[in-house]
Amino acid sequence: MASTRRSLPGAAWKRANPRRLRAIRDRLRTAYGRPVPRAHGAPIDELILTVLSQNTNDRNRDVAYERLRERFATWEDVREAPAGEVEDAIRPGGLAPTKSVRIQEILRALDGDDLTWLEDAPIEEARRRLQALPGVGRKTAACVLLFAYGRQDVPVDTHVYRVGARLGLFRPGASFEEAHDELLRLTPPGAAYEVHVALIRHGRRICTARAPRCRECPLLDLCPYGQTRVNPVGGPPKIC
Repeated sequence: MASTRRSLPGAAWKRANPRRLRAIRDRLRTAYGRPVPRAHGAPIDELILTVLSQNTNDRNRDVAYERLRERFATWEDVREAPAGEVEDAIRPGGLAPTKSVRIQEILRALDGDDLTWLEDAPIEEARRRLQALPGVGRKTAACVLLFAYGRQDVPVDTHVYRVGARLGLFRPGASFEEAHDELLRLTPPGAAYEVHVALIRHGRRICTARAPRCRECPLLDLCPYGQTRVNPVGGPPKIC
């Protein structure tokens, strides 16, 4: 909580406008290139992959997912398997006892629904139906909509939240739900994938949780947090 207060004191925070996020996106595009979205059209795969990604790194997530797919031919097989077998398959991803139960609960709740209807459904309905599944929150729903079908939703993970909070895109102390709403409001149509990937890249390379490299940051003049670290006497800059 202390880092959020430092990033932008509540009294100084002003709700961002879409022009500000476009400026941030353009800077990050210059720094990291423009990522190309590749919607894969496999919503259940993305749903399970996102469950496996919780509290682990990408490599362990991918190993757990590949082991799961190698052991079971279909998602129906995963749904009907003994819980211990699913748990053993995904063990490299961490928290296997919890994640195995959650995966089977989701598959049972789907009851054979392949979720392909998400591609054309009104996005509010699609998001609501996904979040009605056991343990599926806003971030997981956004991942499914964005990565499976390129829908306009921006997942807010820890990197995106940290970078967005430091840049003043969210209200200080905002919940993840509020952060999702704000980032979606700010994101230009068709730019959800680029915004999500660019903020993650920036959070991993420059705007790290510990010892962020603010003096090297291409967003320094746009960042209240960075300005406070680099010039603590002068205080945060005026932001548009």
